[in-house]
Amino acid sequence: MIADATALADAIKAGRFSATAAMQAALAAAEAEADLGALTHVDSRLGLAEAARIDAMFAEGGAAAAELAARPFAGVPTLAKDLGGPFVGLPVKAGSALFAARDPDMPLEGAADRSTPDSDLAARFRAAGFCLFGLTTSPEFGLSLSSEPAIGPACRNPLAPTLSAGGSSGGAAAAVAAGIVAIAHATDAGGSIRVPAAACGLVGLKPGRGLMPGGPDFGNHLGGIAAELVVSRSVRDTAASLTALAGAARGPFPPAAAPSIFPTLPQRLRIGLVTDLGADCPVEPARQAAVEAAARSLEADGHLVRRIDKNALAALAATSRRVFETIVCVNLAALFDRLALDEGRVEPISRAAIARGRSLTGAGLWQDLNAMVLVSRDLWALFDDVDLMLTPMLSRAPLPLGAMPTDHADLDLHFSRMACFAPLATLANIAGCPALTLPFGADEDGLPLPLQLLAPMGGEGLLLAAAARLEAEGRWRHRFPIATPLPASPGAREDLSA
Repeated sequence: MIADATALADAIKAGRFSATAAMQAALAAAEAEADLGALTHVDSRLGLAEAARIDAMFAEGGAAAAELAARPFAGVPTLAKDLGGPFVGLPVKAGSALFAARDPDMPLEGAADRSTPDSDLAARFRAAGFCLFGLTTSPEFGLSLSSEPAIGPACRNPLAPTLSAGGSSGGAAAAVAAGIVAIAHATDAGGSIRVPAAACGLVGLKPGRGLMPGGPDFGNHLGGIAAELVVSRSVRDTAASLTALAGAARGPFPPAAAPSIFPTLPQRLRIGLVTDLGADCPVEPARQAAVEAAARSLEADGHLVRRIDKNALAALAATSRRVFETIVCVNLAALFDRLALDEGRVEPISRAAIARGRSLTGAGLWQDLNAMVLVSRDLWALFDDVDLMLTPMLSRAPLPLGAMPTDHADLDLHFSRMACFAPLATLANIAGCPALTLPFGADEDGLPLPLQLLAPMGGEGLLLAAAARLEAEGRWRHRFPIATPLPASPGAREDLSA
């Protein structure tokens, strides 16, 4: 059985099956799992063409095949999120009716140029060997931690179809957890990689500020709180993705090199532990117990575990939430004003966000941007005493579908629901530090018990090493296999791709 995207790429490189056969399997799985609502756009011709190009390079042999063998994900089918990018050939509509009927070759920003190039990140996806064939479901403009856009589809959790897959990268997480693909593009401005990964039993890393490319347009920059990467089935897939995609971002921050990936966790780390933030957003006992169990495992390895002042962390989380709300509202209002978009065609919660963004003064925005700097400073101070922080990712099990509606204008209620579901999600975005979630066991209903690990800026390698150590305990098993063709003997590539 193929375990993850790395194993899938290895099988393609070894000739066990072709990239075309792998793409055909993914397309068949996408069709079979259509009721899941994970995909909002499928282009089989695009996917098969990209796979055929990979197969042709392998068939050519020589330097072309050698070059492909060096790509970590050569021939692996994958999906882009319906937010971020752009990826040439995939018509992002940001989960909104406003863009759903536009010319599919017109970029989200509304320009008429049909030759809009890949974003820098999209180009790196292709250079890593990925073969893209569709877009995954996200809520309108990414404004929810559940992926249920009014235009549809509502994305279900493969582990429990009456529950949400999370958001805003919910479609990506559902597609990976269901095995449609082994790995998928995702974005995170307020927990949008980590929350759906946590809900679906996956690994999700939000890289630190300045590490991931956002050019050439920096349209998903959001004042520095947003980052893009993947949701995956294994720590090694996430590490390989980071190595292939990160670094040399060409602005707007000083250049950050791709982090070193530690082969093993360094000895005698100081692990800061917090299991709850108090009565306002209580964490279910099973989720607290999973964090405690992870701390005991690391302590048994000789690492020093110490409790963090939950009140200090809660104060930083509260400020982060406020700053996040300001930035996303101002950004959305500016987008609509700059492009003279029709806000009457968007969902009520989006209209409320636009209205709030317009109501904020320059002084108010500046105050919150300054608070963002101070959150980063104060979190750095906590890291003076610890090397990593270990926290819950979610306060409770994944929410039922419909529990986070967007058909109302009560923005405070909406943001409060998100904050109580993932109380420490926005902290990493506002502070700029890297943060990672992974499952560490299952509850009595078979749903994942996710952890969150946070590190100082530049600490992605440390996060991945700690996550790999915890993953090795095998407390979580993926329920659904990755869609793959029946294996063939080595050397059968031409027959399989015919």
